[in-house]
Amino acid sequence: MSKSAASIATAKDEIIEYSNFASAITGEGDWVLAGFPLPDGGFWQYREPDAVVIVQDGFLRVAAVPYTRGHDKIQFLDNAKHMYFSTRTFQCPDGGTISFSLDLAATIVEGKPGDLYDGFVSFNVLDFSTGAALDFFVGNDTIATVYGKLPFPGVPIVDPAHGPRHFCLFEEMRKASAPGQLHHFEIVYESAADRVTFLADSKEVRQYSNVPFKLGPCTLALGLMSEHDIAPGKGSVSCHGQGAVGKWGNIRIATHAP
Repeated sequence: MSKSAASIATAKDEIIEYSNFASAITGEGDWVLAGFPLPDGGFWQYREPDAVVIVQDGFLRVAAVPYTRGHDKIQFLDNAKHMYFSTRTFQCPDGGTISFSLDLAATIVEGKPGDLYDGFVSFNVLDFSTGAALDFFVGNDTIATVYGKLPFPGVPIVDPAHGPRHFCLFEEMRKASAPGQLHHFEIVYESAADRVTFLADSKEVRQYSNVPFKLGPCTLALGLMSEHDIAPGKGSVSCHGQGAVGKWGNIRIATHAP
């Protein structure tokens, strides 16, 4: 059984509180607007120009209504509309455990009913050395866990001992939330067991064994997103007047060395 952050209590533990969000406004500190290099040498920034950003009472709140940003050719550039990356990375001790927990609420405005991927709020744990992605996606009524290994720019191509080179497993929980409802989420990675566990409101909701990578230094991401395929001959179809309001806080990273 996986250990939650609350159950780890030895001298080999480290707990990091990471909820200073002032840099989302000032531009200097723990969080920075996210993005990726473009093939032509430019840079694509996940930034909605009319986003409203509020830091208050220990939480970051961002509203982007409506979504306006899209990319017609590269899918992962089209998906995130407004996103922040942590300026610090976090790594699991060799043979140990690392957990990432936070409180998160989502409100989707004018989204397609029953379609989580039309608009959602995300918490992402991203390892750009292996391509690992461990996420929670939250909509008005649906929550999804995401377990993947993705071809981020610069990630080495490695053929695993088992399974596909690149994959993404989305598993949805319907009628699991309501607009603006605050949830506590946790993602636990156990290096020695090659296991990942997802918890929502202190209950285990997913567990994956035989993880085909050793999780490296992880960047955290907080995003307002959509995830609809770019249409051949048409380009991005991800913006139709919908938008999202996200709220994140009480972010904690806990590590346990064996």
